[in-house]
Amino acid sequence: MDALKPNWTAPANIHAFTTLRQGGVSQAPYDSFNLGDHVGDDKNSVKTNRTLLVEQFHLPQFPLFLNQTHSTRVICLPYEGNNVDADAVYTNQPNQVCLVMTADCLPVLFTNQQGTEVAAAHAGWRGLCDGVLEQTVQQFQAEPQEIIAWLGPAIGPKSFQVGEDVRQQFITQDPNAAQAFVPDPIEQGKYLADLYHIARLRLNKLGISQISGGEHCTYLERENFFSFRREKQTGRMASLIWFE
Repeated sequence: MDALKPNWTAPANIHAFTTLRQGGVSQAPYDSFNLGDHVGDDKNSVKTNRTLLVEQFHLPQFPLFLNQTHSTRVICLPYEGNNVDADAVYTNQPNQVCLVMTADCLPVLFTNQQGTEVAAAHAGWRGLCDGVLEQTVQQFQAEPQEIIAWLGPAIGPKSFQVGEDVRQQFITQDPNAAQAFVPDPIEQGKYLADLYHIARLRLNKLGISQISGGEHCTYLERENFFSFRREKQTGRMASLIWFE
């Protein structure tokens, strides 16, 4: 089973990847390796796909699946609580799998140079604007210059149309964010937003400069990725990270 792996200089004990849409048992429009159980897919198909995820990729344990709400809440693993409403996961314990699901939103995976801390964040535009990356980085004991980040597959800068309201919310947080928005050449009053660019600005501001990824577009790359913008009713990929 194929997956997209980060093009980063992480330590050898780090395991990280984003799943692709092929290789599972789900039927259209969730075909085929859908890992989301909240999108209308057959529950047994999702269960089978999640089992395949553990077996095919040799996960050290069955991962915690969050109920993602575009918040900035971070859960630390191992987690004993019942409230899984969160949009990021952090751990400094070996073999604890940090996982987030996406289908256009931006997944960001983090580790430190020592390979002793990892995290995964789900950054849709709202979470990104509200500070989910900042909240995730805050969990790290490592200094920002020791943290490495990978921007997983999200909707690209040519496909993500937003309104002036979204643009203004980002600019209010950081005037430099204006450079991540270009007027839509087709529809007046709309903009094309670059989530990757905004994420890099936010991470740079925190002192993180080792950032890779950001070259894919879930909307345009139909073969590999689910896209909510493209299909509305669709599956979810997972982005995972853990350390041995």
